[in-house]
Amino acid sequence: MDIKKYLDSTYLKTNSQAGLSESDNEAVAHGFIQEAIDEGFKLIMIRPDRVALAKKMITEAHSGVLVGTVIGFHEGTASINEKLKEAQESIQNGVDELDYVCNYEAFKAGNVDLVKEEILKGTQLGIDNGKVVKWIIEVAALNDSQIAELTSLIKNVVLENFKAEVYNSVFVKSSTGFYKTENNLPNGATVPSIKIMLENAGPLPVKAAGGVRTYKEALEMVELGVQRIGTSGAKAIANGEETSSGY
Repeated sequence: MDIKKYLDSTYLKTNSQAGLSESDNEAVAHGFIQEAIDEGFKLIMIRPDRVALAKKMITEAHSGVLVGTVIGFHEGTASINEKLKEAQESIQNGVDELDYVCNYEAFKAGNVDLVKEEILKGTQLGIDNGKVVKWIIEVAALNDSQIAELTSLIKNVVLENFKAEVYNSVFVKSSTGFYKTENNLPNGATVPSIKIMLENAGPLPVKAAGGVRTYKEALEMVELGVQRIGTSGAKAIANGEETSSGY
């Protein structure tokens, strides 16, 4: 299996998170983009302020690598208008895919109408501009029942408001990879959480993000039914090695 076609190579650390100066962190991001081009990964997932750089590098290399970015990252609590503005700016900079962080805290608090509205408006913006949209639900912040309910909510909003031909362009995604868990519990995709998502997302596709660190684990996710895998250790996974990456 060519696992590379499933891999969204990811670099999302801010300067402070990386413990680097702005120029040094820019160099790391540049290296991730170049690696995605050289290795032929499906996509490079980068922060919004680096979308234009990634698009420029990929275009100049005559590469088919897609550019993805994160919206409302990583807490997901930004307002709907703030998320839409960030998404629109990324579209103008040439992004191919928009990974919104769902306001899972609002969902947990019972504010389902807000969540439905942002899913509808965020998805509409992406679809109207020919973009793939993914909704990150942050499985580590949810219990099993909540994972099922939020996945189903996203699915139902999409099925009720969009035509079947776009269903494959709207994913439910497991994690940001930046959620802080207690007692060293997993903060990304796990087999149990992905199974719940797959049971409740169809016909929408699922992306497993965070926690996939070996080729074997990536293969297991694909065999379960995921269509994308987000990882900052894409090259190691593709080479059959274990990544030491935290995401």
